[in-house]
Amino acid sequence: MTTKPWDAQLAYWLVRPLKDSWVNPNHLTTLRLLTGLLATAALAVGSADWANIGAGLFVLSNFLDHTDGELARLSGKSSKFGYLYDLASDTAINVLLFVGIGYGLRNSYLGDWTLLMGLVSGVSVASIFACIFQWQNKIEQKLGKDASRPPNFAGFDIEDVLYLFPLVTLLQGLVPLLIAATIGAPAFAIWFFWKYRLLLQTEE
Repeated sequence: MTTKPWDAQLAYWLVRPLKDSWVNPNHLTTLRLLTGLLATAALAVGSADWANIGAGLFVLSNFLDHTDGELARLSGKSSKFGYLYDLASDTAINVLLFVGIGYGLRNSYLGDWTLLMGLVSGVSVASIFACIFQWQNKIEQKLGKDASRPPNFAGFDIEDVLYLFPLVTLLQGLVPLLIAATIGAPAFAIWFFWKYRLLLQTEE
């Protein structure tokens, strides 16, 4: 049995009092989207202090991403619109976060290239998440929901590494992060898409 991640457990206990309230999952998705957009705006300012604020807001946004799903399951208020809204919000934040980083670094030694680098990184990361999402759906259809969950260790998922983002800004590591993302994210996206295509071909 897969251990439920710590952040999902915390989200569950925080939204539990909202089960029978007027608050619905879409409200929490909107809050997640707004904090993500504020994180992007803060990172785009280009100063160290605002970068740290943006990193903190991103961590909050990433945590809030768990709350809408937990409330939907608790209250039985799941909907097709809510599902698509959550997916669209995730995609927008993944893309815009890197665009914000790139814009904020435009005065670095990388110059105006940083905006293009941010766009390439963001689109690539969003594509990776889209492929992972489709892959998990395929596994879930075949083997059930538990089998589709990502592996975790002692209650921590692989994606929990995103909570370390404030360390990157505190250590002034945004430039190396952007360079690594510009090179690594497209390469990984191509590899992942290729593996996903192979998976589809084996099912035909």
